Amino acid sequence: MCSWGHLRHSMRYDGRGALIRVTSSAAGDGARGESCWSSGMRPAYDRLATLDEVLRRAGELSPKTLVFDVEPLVADWNGGQEALDQGLRSVLARARTIPGVVVVCFATNSMRRPSAPLAGDDVRVVYLAAAGKPLRTGYYRGFPRPGVVIGDQLATDGALARRLGYAFLQYLPDLGSLPPGPRVMDWCGRLVRPLLFARATD
Repeated sequence: MCSWGHLRHSMRYDGRGALIRVTSSAAGDGARGESCWSSGMRPAYDRLATLDEVLRRAGELSPKTLVFDVEPLVADWNGGQEALDQGLRSVLARARTIPGVVVVCFATNSMRRPSAPLAGDDVRVVYLAAAGKPLRTGYYRGFPRPGVVIGDQLATDGALARRLGYAFLQYLPDLGSLPPGPRVMDWCGRLVRPLLFARATD
């Protein structure tokens, strides 16, 4: 039986988009995969405090699609246009270094937009303003699997990941720095988390 808390560092996706753990047989015949969830089970979930940890963890999952929330991982809620543009360029440059990534999507429920189109070169880059997370999923239908959603809110980003069948990496900075609105959303997300995901320590 798979225990996500003990095995998360030996996880990868198989070719069908299912998360598996890599094990070795007693006979020493090499690695084999054991499915950690199927379509009827809850997708993977982890909580991380820094962008470095998020990107390292995402790389371990070998995704083809990365969906980033914008605030606060890319740019602060109160940041201006320059902060948004710089944050998008920085996160995109680092996301492109993850092997196998084909699509990098930035999705925000706000109306904020970059001042110029984002150039991904070897990856497809999508920016969604007023994305309607987690209700609108049509934007993501053509994205290759497996995928990972990265964001701070379980009630929006996490629920979107659950609906898409993607893994969810929750970016969780210092809670003391959260504005009142996101703080309330975080509290709501904690209530629904057991219905959506199994934590790494469960």
